[in-house]
Amino acid sequence: MTRSPRGTNPLAVVAALAVAALPAGEAAGQGGRIDWDAARERMVAAAVEDAGVGNPRVLKAMRATPRHEFVPLAQRRLAYHDMALPIGASQTISPPFVVAYMTEQIDPQPTDRVLEIGTGSGYQAAVLAPLVDEVYSIEIVPSLGKRAARTLQRLGYENVHTRVGDGYQGWPEAAPFDKIIVTCSPEEPPPRLVEQLAEGGTMIIPIGERFQQNLTLLKKVDGQLRAEPLRATLFVPMTGAAEERRAVKPDPARPSITNGSFEELADSDVEEPRPAGWHYIRQAELVGGAADGERCLRFSNSEPGLGSQALQGFAVDGREVRQLDVSFEARGNGIRYGQTVSQWPYVVVTYYDERRVWLGDDTIGPLRGSFDWREWRGRMEVPPRAREAGLRIGLLGAIGELWIDDVRVAAAEVD
Repeated sequence: MTRSPRGTNPLAVVAALAVAALPAGEAAGQGGRIDWDAARERMVAAAVEDAGVGNPRVLKAMRATPRHEFVPLAQRRLAYHDMALPIGASQTISPPFVVAYMTEQIDPQPTDRVLEIGTGSGYQAAVLAPLVDEVYSIEIVPSLGKRAARTLQRLGYENVHTRVGDGYQGWPEAAPFDKIIVTCSPEEPPPRLVEQLAEGGTMIIPIGERFQQNLTLLKKVDGQLRAEPLRATLFVPMTGAAEERRAVKPDPARPSITNGSFEELADSDVEEPRPAGWHYIRQAELVGGAADGERCLRFSNSEPGLGSQALQGFAVDGREVRQLDVSFEARGNGIRYGQTVSQWPYVVVTYYDERRVWLGDDTIGPLRGSFDWREWRGRMEVPPRAREAGLRIGLLGAIGELWIDDVRVAAAEVD
């Protein structure tokens, strides 16, 4: 087990969330300045198009939208990595793939009026702007809403209208809306948004518990909603108050993960089954030959540096949990490092404070070469300021094949 030092750049450690890292020669021009256009093109190709988004209009909008303009200066050099980035007030700008995927799922048309709940940085609204007639976007945090409005105005997005307020109440005077995008996670679709969705219209929304959500596509037919689950995801709640109103809440004194044996399927009707509870899955598939039960998750990669991973979030309070016991079963075939000698498979736990600021990482690994099923264990120190954590598994830029099963996380019994 290894620990990444507090205060280091999270992209410099194996737990970095980026899956579209930029080669130095492509990202920087003369004087070390970043070539934003080249960076954006690579991001869209690797993290959006190669990841499954195929709508030509959406891809064009992603290539034209300057994501770095919506990222705080301190995070700007990371703007074209496929990762969430903090924008203040405990909120993040969504990863590019998530923005593109949600946009594609609502099938934006030039005549659409679209409502977005959770303006955040304004990036999602900017991507929508060239695709539809009008965009109405609501942000509950005044500082974020005002800053996003200024950015959108400065960049000339004249068909985007913003306001500060409770997004779950919608924008009644501008309703009905052909499409609604909700970028924060309630337990159920907010009734006022359902009322303001036009007949035949669609809404995409992450629904579920705090750390177990599913992106769901809802269509309004005869006044009723028809739901189509899409994929597991992880969004922040609307506000602290919204979090408190949840009927099912995580217990940060008893950290755990869901479906660590990959037996439960997210949706049994899809052609390529996905494991319930896991999100941001790249270059991985459910297969037989498991160490425990019928299924395990197999990661494979032949291109050094390419992302191959699966993630899951969980609650942990560093004031109550001093250490975590983490274990898993794994086997490997021909595993070699990726673009750099730091790119090896690890199981990584990343810690965040109550503002979702990165605190550091602990890892088990690296996993190298070829080996049969064996158990891996590690005891990890939990930072006292930790309130959330993310578990990441996979090849993480390495090449070869890796099978993982029976992943467990629990509070350690400390004498």
